[in-house]
Amino acid sequence: MSKKNNIFIKSTIILIFSGLLTKVIGFIIRIVYTRIIGPYGISLYTIATPTYSLLLTIATLAIPISISKLVAEAKGRSIRILTSAATLILAINAVLILIIFLTHDFIASTMLKEPLAGPILIAMVLTLPFVSISSVLKGYFAGKQNMLPHATSNIIEQIIRLIIIIIVLPILMEKGVMYAVIGLILLTIISEISSIIVFFFFLPRKINLHTKLSPTKNNISNILDISLPTVSSRIVGNIGYFFEPIILTNLLLLSGYSNSYILAEYGAYNAYSISLLTMPSFFVAAVSTSLLPEVSKFYAQGNIDMVKRRIKQGLFFALVIGLTFSFFIFTFRDFLLFTLYKTTIGSKYIKILAPVFVLFYLEGVLTSSLQALGNAKISMKISLYGVILKLIVLAALSLCHIGIYSLVISEIINIIFVVTLNFKALRKCIIQQRRKSQDK
Repeated sequence: MSKKNNIFIKSTIILIFSGLLTKVIGFIIRIVYTRIIGPYGISLYTIATPTYSLLLTIATLAIPISISKLVAEAKGRSIRILTSAATLILAINAVLILIIFLTHDFIASTMLKEPLAGPILIAMVLTLPFVSISSVLKGYFAGKQNMLPHATSNIIEQIIRLIIIIIVLPILMEKGVMYAVIGLILLTIISEISSIIVFFFFLPRKINLHTKLSPTKNNISNILDISLPTVSSRIVGNIGYFFEPIILTNLLLLSGYSNSYILAEYGAYNAYSISLLTMPSFFVAAVSTSLLPEVSKFYAQGNIDMVKRRIKQGLFFALVIGLTFSFFIFTFRDFLLFTLYKTTIGSKYIKILAPVFVLFYLEGVLTSSLQALGNAKISMKISLYGVILKLIVLAALSLCHIGIYSLVISEIINIIFVVTLNFKALRKCIIQQRRKSQDK
């Protein structure tokens, strides 16, 4: 086996095993906090999560992917790329914090129809700078194809988070559900700081503060050239996710459903059904993270055969993972839900969604491959069309008196549509690059 192949396989294996351990600890964390804060606390947390996902996407601006790509392609000094990205990302975070402080009441009361979501949004936005800096460091080491810092920081972060939740959350719960939910969110700051500290231990020891650390306009420009098209697809997806509970809540209320029903069922769908179905996603995330710098490097070298080989390997891994886990989750859904969450709420949604989630696991590899080949705009357009289709279907079905099944069906349609179009786009892109290579 070649050295190049060894790096890819080694990076993927490190991320898979660390991801497995991280996911196990993460599930223990989820079990602990869901049992402590209860169904109502989970519902409050879940109703604000789509807004947080959108904020996090804007806050990080796909800059970690940009760093990974630039560092892998050796475009400039890697430590300067890192500091340029950190400066840019902190400026974006400051603007977002100000915006949410000014608009959280409007978003909570008018859009989400849940006034208690306001303080939760404030807590969420305060975690953004810490999560963003941690993500930037992950991108840097991914570009270096050094996955050990990534793996180590994830494990330590989760262990610290678990310990803090076990100690602090019961105390906050005694004061009230809102205290516990807000505390759960703010505890993320401590765990992310621990992750950042771990990354610092892996950074180069000898750094000239004057010549290497200062950000440059050229680096920032290069970062934005990659991140803006790349983040566009994520922002589009998260805008759809942001509007999902707004459309669902308002139209189901119009159809005669109670607010308590919507809050409970939407919470069950996201916190239990989707949470369980996306459990193996860390495997695919590991493959995608290792794949992006590899494909970027070979593409920059004009080695289309290796590009095609790596993408095929990534898709094969994702397909095997998808088939295995979707079948397992479908078969043992009630047992898994009860073992993890002491409830079987959400089992009916898993029964419908599980077969389609085989395709969902391919989406990350397809998107990363398109980004590595410089076709993030194509991925963005596909995401945009998928989101528009999903929201239209969701709005139409929400008026058909089928409850949360309107969301389930729209999710299925979106997954099939997006994965199919991404696969066709990637295939077309590879064929075009091969022709260009042959012409030369």
